[in-house]
Amino acid sequence: MRIVDLTVPIEPHFRWPMERSLKSDFARGDPFQVTWLGLVVHGFTHIDSPRHIVPGGPTSSEVPLEATIGEAAVIPLDDAAENAPIDAGLLAARGGHVRAGDIVLLRTRWDERRPLHSPAFWTDAPWLTRASCEWLLARRIKALAPDFPQDYPIRGLLGGQTAPIAEFVSHDVLLRNGVILIEYACNFGALRTARPTVYALPLKLPDSDGCPARMIAVEPD
Repeated sequence: MRIVDLTVPIEPHFRWPMERSLKSDFARGDPFQVTWLGLVVHGFTHIDSPRHIVPGGPTSSEVPLEATIGEAAVIPLDDAAENAPIDAGLLAARGGHVRAGDIVLLRTRWDERRPLHSPAFWTDAPWLTRASCEWLLARRIKALAPDFPQDYPIRGLLGGQTAPIAEFVSHDVLLRNGVILIEYACNFGALRTARPTVYALPLKLPDSDGCPARMIAVEPD
């Protein structure tokens, strides 16, 4: 068995404010070291629950663990062009192994091409079209994990620009219909198999619209 960590470290980031400090510190003579952490639930590797865009929709604590654990299908998109759409035809050509109930991993290796700590990670990224999201929905998948910022308007959020939710196509097509989004995964280039087993375990945070998660893949050694 081989375990591959697909999780972005929680550390200072220009886009996702976080606070970290020592509430107890050996250097101050305290008997324990105790770290305090504060962060937004939609930063770093995390899941989106339907409540993120659907009033009254299921929260992250209401999403069953089975939704983000299980067989996965890796769709190879390593040659995806920068700043260009990923259309349904490409997914269909590369994703014939996708099965109903899968967690789909869209592998562009974007974290190897642009660092997550740079604005270019968003402004130069490929994105999904509505048709490509509809193709994924028709496959009856249970979760989607891209390794790039998958909706075009996400780049505008860096400058405070907003867009109608319909333009955030993975949210509007997939999340709205119960397909859980596992966002800002990384290290897909380390995967060796097309069908690993994936575990994306969100923290047990009641009644939230999203939640940080530790994501790993397990595959034969």
